[in-house]
Amino acid sequence: MVDNKNWNFDEKAVSWDDDPGRVRLANDIAGAIAEEDILSADMDILEFGCGTGLLTLRLAPLVRSLTGVDSSQGMLGILKAKIESQKLVNIKTLLVDPAKGDLPEGRFSMIICSMVLHHVRETKPLIDQFYRIAAPHGRLCIADLDPEDGEFHGENDTVFHNGFDRITLSRTLTNAGFEDIRYRTVANVTKPRPDGRMGSFSVFLMIGRSKEVCGARQR
Repeated sequence: MVDNKNWNFDEKAVSWDDDPGRVRLANDIAGAIAEEDILSADMDILEFGCGTGLLTLRLAPLVRSLTGVDSSQGMLGILKAKIESQKLVNIKTLLVDPAKGDLPEGRFSMIICSMVLHHVRETKPLIDQFYRIAAPHGRLCIADLDPEDGEFHGENDTVFHNGFDRITLSRTLTNAGFEDIRYRTVANVTKPRPDGRMGSFSVFLMIGRSKEVCGARQR
């Protein structure tokens, strides 16, 4: 789910789930969202940058529907295969082009953007779009890296932000129209740095709530 075509997510999709650290992080983020006590059986969720569905499949049983969107056909292909093999009926997928601002029509009770925002060159327009499709009192959940020195990904030309300052990002959400913003650390990822040393990278979860009047009518 990036606006850069040089790093091929389609090719990496087949082995994406083989990384135990990636699976563990998805579990940590899913658990943190569930702990917030904001999920319910009548919710319709949009996951922006769903990838192969590591987070999708953990949250879908807790809500009415989940729409997973991604810019990688390969990633979505893996998720579709999981949906078919497990005979899941409340998950649908959608291929989007984030450079064109493609997002589904309608209103969503929750929008999730997990470990994706640092791959988005211009974050403010995207968060503004999230507000426009959020239902009244809908939630935005962003999970991403705290500021780091660029060694989490190493050489990767799809990374535009080496993490985010929580206060600065919360102001972006406020300016978009979200309120009651809170954040906390939900995971620490340990992985080798480019020089071989082990590094620890913290991941936060930030949650904001849309105002009573939905974004499209308020603006």
